[in-house]
Amino acid sequence: MILDVGQIIAQLGKEKGIDKNVIIDAIKEALESAARKKFGANKILEATYDPDTGEFEILSFRTVTEELTDPDTQMTVAEAQALDPEAQVGDSLGERLSTKDLGRIAAQTARQIIMQKVKDAEREVIYNEFIGRKGEIINGVVQRYERDCLIIDMGKAEAIMPPSEQIPRERYRQTDRIRAYIKDVSKTSRGPEILLSRADPRMIIKLFEQEVPEVYEGVVSILSVAREPGFRTKIAVRSRDRDVDPVGACVGMKGSRVQSVVQELRGERIDIIAWDEDPAKFVCNALQPAEIIRVLVNENEKTMEVIVPEEQLLLAIGKKGQNVKLASKLVGWNIEVRAEGQVEDALKRAEGLFSKKPEGEEPAAAAEAAPAAEEAAPAAEEAAPAAVETGPADVEAAPAVEEAPPAEGNEPAKE
Repeated sequence: MILDVGQIIAQLGKEKGIDKNVIIDAIKEALESAARKKFGANKILEATYDPDTGEFEILSFRTVTEELTDPDTQMTVAEAQALDPEAQVGDSLGERLSTKDLGRIAAQTARQIIMQKVKDAEREVIYNEFIGRKGEIINGVVQRYERDCLIIDMGKAEAIMPPSEQIPRERYRQTDRIRAYIKDVSKTSRGPEILLSRADPRMIIKLFEQEVPEVYEGVVSILSVAREPGFRTKIAVRSRDRDVDPVGACVGMKGSRVQSVVQELRGERIDIIAWDEDPAKFVCNALQPAEIIRVLVNENEKTMEVIVPEEQLLLAIGKKGQNVKLASKLVGWNIEVRAEGQVEDALKRAEGLFSKKPEGEEPAAAAEAAPAAEEAAPAAEEAAPAAVETGPADVEAAPAVEEAPPAEGNEPAKE
């Protein structure tokens, strides 16, 4: 069978988005495989395609030799000269084989090879298309749930959204439209696997790029994102232009821009924070609207202790510790929030440990207290840096040690 499939190749390539050369190579390989099953595996076969006529042919090549040892790959000089009068020993001549008698099994094999090659080429096209769109937000249609995984139809391919990438309490029905972030694209034995996410923090950045022109153009940068999907998100923004307010640009007129993002995330609360180079100021911004009295910073261990009024302690911590947890993620420091009253009580207890003895004490007792005070002084100095790390009460205790010099108060007893 000489195939005239030029139009079929062109149409198939257009529908599948596959280069027609890929289809031609697949047909050639299928014809060669079918011919080997029919005429023998030892033959040297080659399928050719004529683009002008759209026809395929199968040629069997044999080498001209004086002594014939393998009739499948060799031919005598007489046989060669019957085909080509100028043929000489060592030449390789091709004979056209009849494809009419390939047989049903060989034809089915050729069909399977062609279908598999076309399917592999189609998968490669899909992979190359979506790997280039990794990190974008894409629209799709919900198909079904499979073991709590959401299967989404994106036209040319299906994507998957596992439970870990879904927003809690979000449920979809079949044919619902959905927008999601392309988190990853990978090759598998079943074809390209496209992983979508609505819980990824980078989806927040992409949504703001779509809603805020200043973010898309790079005038306003989103430097960090801390998110609890479905509940609350904090983003830190900075402007490269002094005349552009980064927070105001993201909020929009009457909150229109940020509300568009909130609606897409089905009511997830979004806090927009002004970024600052000073970590202490950054933390104060991140914990708004809570009022901050002071911040104790331990740069070595990347920890902060934030002191707030007692009535604003719950506001600073947030529901289930959500506010302080997100602020800690946003800043990248470990944050501990304490009320002002608790700190003052701790300071008083610490000062009592290092307070002076009454003046009416006996000299002997004062003399005995002097060595103890001398030993306590270096110990207190060593405890001072540790106090900065552990709590504000101990931070204030360190100066209290320095203000109460035990040696001077006990000099008369030594004399």
